[in-house]
Amino acid sequence: MRDRRRIVISGCSSGGKSTLLNELARRGFQTVDEPGRNIVREALATGSDALPWVNPEAFVRKAIEYAHETLAAARAHDGPVFFDRSAVDAAAHFERLSISMPADLKTLCETTLYSSPVFMAPPWRALYQQNEERPLPFETAVLEYNYLRIAYPARGYAMIDLPKTSVAARADFVQNSLGL
Repeated sequence: MRDRRRIVISGCSSGGKSTLLNELARRGFQTVDEPGRNIVREALATGSDALPWVNPEAFVRKAIEYAHETLAAARAHDGPVFFDRSAVDAAAHFERLSISMPADLKTLCETTLYSSPVFMAPPWRALYQQNEERPLPFETAVLEYNYLRIAYPARGYAMIDLPKTSVAARADFVQNSLGL
């Protein structure tokens, strides 16, 4: 059964997800950082190859395990918890690259369930920034987003698109959509 208080903010890379989560945290909501960003930072710092553009299987494995752990930890919190991406994002990365998901990861993904709907940050070129943690071009981010638009509904999630507006207005939109 899905936990109605575990809300995912997903969508296009550099689409304002983390900024929105920071605003929701500022408003007193509990948030969970994006697994991928932490994995990339760790890999760059340690020389690990668990980077999505170097070793996607190692990256996705870590992302799914992190998502499962953070979801389990969030169960102790009574109020809503907002997640920057989810295990579905990691699974979609495998699907986009036509990599078969190992059985243990598939099982982990199938038991890492969030609330529906999922809020989707659409591609927004004006926000997109390439850097060491995000070296891929905007067009690749759009392709990733398009896979997410398939991956979430395929797993039974409804989606709500975030408006391209200010961070405060986006946070208001999320709160109003959820009746918070």
